[in-house]
Amino acid sequence: MADAGIDYAAVFQALPGMVAVLTPELVYVDANEEFVRMSGRSRQQLVGHYLFDVFPDNPGDPAASGMRNLAASLQRVLATGERDTMAVQRYDVQSLEQPGCWEERYWSPVNAPVFGPDGKVALLVHRVEEVTEFIRDRGGPVDTRARALEAELYLRARELQQVNERLRKAHAREREVALALQEAMLPAPRQVRDHRAAVRYRPAVGALNVCGDWYDLVERIGGDRICVAVGDVVGHGLAAACVMGQLRSALSAASRVAEGPAQALDVLGRYANVVPGAESATVVTTFVDFDVRTVTYSSAGHLPPALVHADGRVEFLDAATDPPLDASPDPVSRPEATAGFREGDTLVLYTDGLVERRREDIDAGLARLADSLARNRRADPAAMADAVLQELLPPEGATDDTALIVVRL
Repeated sequence: MADAGIDYAAVFQALPGMVAVLTPELVYVDANEEFVRMSGRSRQQLVGHYLFDVFPDNPGDPAASGMRNLAASLQRVLATGERDTMAVQRYDVQSLEQPGCWEERYWSPVNAPVFGPDGKVALLVHRVEEVTEFIRDRGGPVDTRARALEAELYLRARELQQVNERLRKAHAREREVALALQEAMLPAPRQVRDHRAAVRYRPAVGALNVCGDWYDLVERIGGDRICVAVGDVVGHGLAAACVMGQLRSALSAASRVAEGPAQALDVLGRYANVVPGAESATVVTTFVDFDVRTVTYSSAGHLPPALVHADGRVEFLDAATDPPLDASPDPVSRPEATAGFREGDTLVLYTDGLVERRREDIDAGLARLADSLARNRRADPAAMADAVLQELLPPEGATDDTALIVVRL
C-alpha cells in the first residue's frame, strides 16, 4: 500500500465521524478534524493531554458514570487486544464559553487496538458518534412516536450494558474458583531428590482464559530418575481445571512405572478417550536419567522442551512430536527420542502462553525464548524462571495462561 502514494495522515483527518488515537496510558496522540469540531476542543487542548483531564465526569452529577465506563472499555481493549463496542453513554461536556456549565451529551463509542511490531497493543483507536439529538427530548406532537422509540432504544442499550457487567462479575468469580482449584491440584514447587527445580504458573489476564495449563515433577522408581511434564487443555475456566487435574494425575501415575515417555503418553491417550473435554489436549513428558545423563522425551502436539547447555547453546527437543491426545479414534504408539546432557545443563518445559503472540510466527517466540535462556543460563532455576517470565510476558499480562518448569541437570 505504501507504493500507492497514499497520504494516510490526510485520510485520517478526512475520516467521517469523530476519531482519536490514544496511547496505552490514555493520552491523546492525534484527533481528526471531525473530533476536534464536535468535541469543542482545539487540537492543542487534546494532543499530549490525558483523556480524562480533557473530559472529566460532571462533578455536579453524582450518578455520572461515563468516565468509569469508558476507562473500563479501554482497559479491556488493552488486556484482550480485541475491539470493544460500548452501549450509548451519557457523558456531559463542560462548556468552554461558560466554565462550570455542563452540557448534557450522549455518545456511542467504539474502541479498537492497534498492534505494534511485537504483537502488543501500541495504540488505541477511539471512535465516537454523538447521538444527543436522537436521545434528547425535543418536544412537539410530531416527534412523539420517534421520541418513544429512541427512549426505548436507549433503555435497552443501558440494560444490555448492565447485563454485560453482571456477566463480567460472574466470569471473575468463576476465574477465582478455577484458580483456587488449580492451585490445589498442581504440585507445590520443590526439589526433586537432590536436583534443583523451579516451577511457575501465571494466569491469563482475561476472566475466562485460565486454568488449562499444568505441570508435574515425578520421582521414578529405580535409580536417580525423574519425570518432568507440562500440558495444556483446550478450553478455560472450571471445566478446563477439572480436566487438567484428571490428566495430570493419570500421567503422574503412569510415569512412575512406564518404561519410557512414549508408553506413558500411550496410557494417557487411552485415558483421554474417556474424559470429556480432553480432546486435543497437548502434553510433553521427559524422563531424565541422571545415572547415564540422558533426557528421553515424547510430545503429543506440544511445543518442544529446551535443553540449555552450559556453553549457551539451546537445543529444542523436537525429534519425537506426534498429534495431540485423542486426535485419532484409534490408539497410537507415540514416538520418543533421547538427548544427552552434561552436568550444569538445564531442562526447560513451558506452555504456549510464554511464546505465542497474536499475528506472529511461533518461530519468533521460540527465538526470544532461546535468547532469554542463553543469557540467564548461569542463574539458579528460580532466578532463571523469574527472568524468563519477566522478559517474555507482556507487562500487562498475557491473554493465555503460562506454565514454566526449570530443572538444573
